[in-house]
Amino acid sequence: MSKQILMIVGDFGEDYETMVPYQALEMVGHDVDTVCPEKEAGETVKTAIHDFRGDQTYLEERGHDFEVNATLAEIDAADYDALVVPGGRAPEYLRTYDEVLDTVRHFFETGKPVASICHGPQILAAAGVLDGYEITAYPAVRPEVEAAGCSWVDGVVVDDNLVTGQAWPDHPEWLAAFLDLLGTEIETEAAAVADD
Repeated sequence: MSKQILMIVGDFGEDYETMVPYQALEMVGHDVDTVCPEKEAGETVKTAIHDFRGDQTYLEERGHDFEVNATLAEIDAADYDALVVPGGRAPEYLRTYDEVLDTVRHFFETGKPVASICHGPQILAAAGVLDGYEITAYPAVRPEVEAAGCSWVDGVVVDDNLVTGQAWPDHPEWLAAFLDLLGTEIETEAAAVADD
């Protein structure tokens, strides 16, 4: 059954953590609205590609232009079944917008599924919704999320309505756990043929 999913994006959000969940959720039949403060439907955000090459932190390169297809000021969070909060550098400034924090709080107050990855939990911490949860995030964000009252787990974590991952290499497990929370059954054509 198709769900209405909201994704909060921003300039220099991580490319894979924006593009891949958006495309994967649409692929299995969900409708995904993407929003960004101060951006109207049809405008774009710039993404950044974060790569791991053995340095003390990730390398950042310019990614794609990703289209925002809804306007944050015009949506009602109550119309959505779930929320996705990608990572990258965008969360460090997105968490300064009251409308972003209020939107995030709605999903926790109503117990709707939330998927967040990498630096995305910075927004959840700023919204004050992490107290008592077990989560993960990009390891450099660990002190921040622990200060927000959660317990750190090293790996993809599902706790109640929240699915968290550390970075885009977690996509297979992170997205599978989120789809499970959404109640999405995936049957590919190849699997259907194998069953016959």
